Amino acid sequence: MAAAAAAVSHAARRFLYSRLPIASRHLHASVSEGSAREASTSFIHPAAIVHPAATIGQGVSIGPFCTVGASAKIGDACQLHTGSHVTGDTELGEGCVVLIGAILGADLPGRTVIGENNVIGNYAVVGVKCQDLKYKPGDECFLHIGNNNEIREYCSIHRSSKSCDCTVIGDNNLIMGSCHVAHDCKIGSNNIFANNTLFGGHVVVEDNTHTAGAVVVHQFCHIGSFSFLGGGSVVAQDVPRYTMVAGDRAELRGLNLEGLRRNGFSDQEVRSLRKAYRKVFMPASSCHSSFEDRLAELGREIELLESPSVSYMVESIRTSFEQGRRGICKFRSWNIS
Repeated sequence: MAAAAAAVSHAARRFLYSRLPIASRHLHASVSEGSAREASTSFIHPAAIVHPAATIGQGVSIGPFCTVGASAKIGDACQLHTGSHVTGDTELGEGCVVLIGAILGADLPGRTVIGENNVIGNYAVVGVKCQDLKYKPGDECFLHIGNNNEIREYCSIHRSSKSCDCTVIGDNNLIMGSCHVAHDCKIGSNNIFANNTLFGGHVVVEDNTHTAGAVVVHQFCHIGSFSFLGGGSVVAQDVPRYTMVAGDRAELRGLNLEGLRRNGFSDQEVRSLRKAYRKVFMPASSCHSSFEDRLAELGREIELLESPSVSYMVESIRTSFEQGRRGICKFRSWNIS
């Protein structure tokens, strides 16, 4: 009888706990009365499950059927919509919105840090275990996402594959539906990835790039700043800065002229980049010099190299041929006028 009474009492406490206001529940995480008063402006739906050790900021809204784990930290003014989940050692910055069914973090060792004013779309999965068979159970793995990113529905973003690395996404990126960012990727800022863009492990994407839909990027590739990847491209080698690729396998199709104009490049900068591109990738029919010779010759063009953009493009091409890198995408003599 005593055991039965204890079980009933325990069940009653659980029922009561799930319906306590946020101010009372937050006292487990912070015993100060001031902290409790600050959190009193937050709302937790009675059908949500929030661990008493979780840290909940001010003005937070947590909808029905959400779960928040013991090590989770939810910043001020965050919104967790119906059925979203924050688990493991996961930190959510101020002003984030987590839409229906999204899952943030994992209970495996490591940490997921998400900055401020991010939107995590419906049923997105962010900060979970990687899909690398080299991952050893028990190893710490990490994901760090910056500020002002929009990660749309059904996206998947994985933590790193080892404790000495980290998957990183910068600021102000638009990652459209069903995109995938694999382990150990380094994504810059101000990028736009259209639906079903898939990045393999260890891919590096610089700033201000744009992909069309259904793009696949092979592991360890580098995608240069201000480049454009055409729809359906299978990118198996590096994409130099300022260029445009398309096809299976992706080939260089010239400069990303529209992207350069939209990003404020001057007419003089564009002319210099055109001239440099022609010298390397569009030799005259009478020219029998090798690609390496043409690149070296461009490196001696002092007047052209006075343009920072040309210098950056040359640097981008050269580093793609360093040890361990994949080289650049193949090229054709396409008209870039």
